[in-house]
Amino acid sequence: MTTYPFDPELAAVVHMLPRADCSDLEGARAEIAVGIAAALADVDTTGVDVTELVAPGPEGAPDVVLRSYRPQGVQGPLPVVYDIHGGGFILGTVEFDHGTNVTLARELGAAVFSVEYRLAPEHPYPAGLEDAYAGLVHVAKNAAELGVDPARIALFGQSAGGGLAAGLALLARDRGGPAIAFQYLGIPELDDRLDTPSMRAFTDTPIWRRPNAVISWEAYLGAGVPGSADVPVYAAPARAAGEQLAGLPPAYISVMEFDPLRDEGIDYARALLAGGVSVELHLFPGTFHGSGMIPHAEVSLREAAEAVAVLRRALR
Repeated sequence: MTTYPFDPELAAVVHMLPRADCSDLEGARAEIAVGIAAALADVDTTGVDVTELVAPGPEGAPDVVLRSYRPQGVQGPLPVVYDIHGGGFILGTVEFDHGTNVTLARELGAAVFSVEYRLAPEHPYPAGLEDAYAGLVHVAKNAAELGVDPARIALFGQSAGGGLAAGLALLARDRGGPAIAFQYLGIPELDDRLDTPSMRAFTDTPIWRRPNAVISWEAYLGAGVPGSADVPVYAAPARAAGEQLAGLPPAYISVMEFDPLRDEGIDYARALLAGGVSVELHLFPGTFHGSGMIPHAEVSLREAAEAVAVLRRALR
């Protein structure tokens, strides 16, 4: 394995992180589930009500479950953070972001809704994205009953969740759906073509590496489809450019230095800017994909604090 100049606090514990080898999908899912269960034991939900609600699913598909986080003692209508978890389109559940969503609800005084979308390869594109859209429509349509402000909705996604959030912003705009005030795209997975310098270079980085990306896109789009001519921008937002991006909500994009997804995030920020969309871009040095899983490292604390600050400004 290549030796990377990671931030010293990250390097000291990187060997303890899950391998997340997606060539053994069931093994990777089991490994991630164990890690999430351990992390959940430390989550303090004091001051936040955590419940579930059910939204009508896409036509012909099952209903969509949303996990709701609501700060106690805060009068509405509340701003909304609409969370889409990561996992390469093939891993994870709403439990992925449970700790983060408790923090966001508490710190922002916002209602957070996390969507339990269907995973590939069992349910390839557009299943997960359509689930996310159905849940978003339900929240906006029932804003009064839910005590939320439909004019202050921020999409929030990390990794594949960031890619889904970017696709959801495009879909909501083009369908005349709920108005999105902001899109937070953390370390987003955006480009099925797998041809950026960082994607070619980082084949053995922690958590996410090129071989996992290949498996991820094949599962999401179907065998032989990634890199072909007909992949829609809703599936791979990196394929959108210029006028296709006009009219999208302002965005924040984070990228990690030693992450195969780094350059597609940077490229998407540049494309959004070219389309007239306001963007904030932050590259965190010495990091890798998912290094925020080491929460007490100084760089991870900065990343988490910045997420709160960015969303607070966007939703005020």
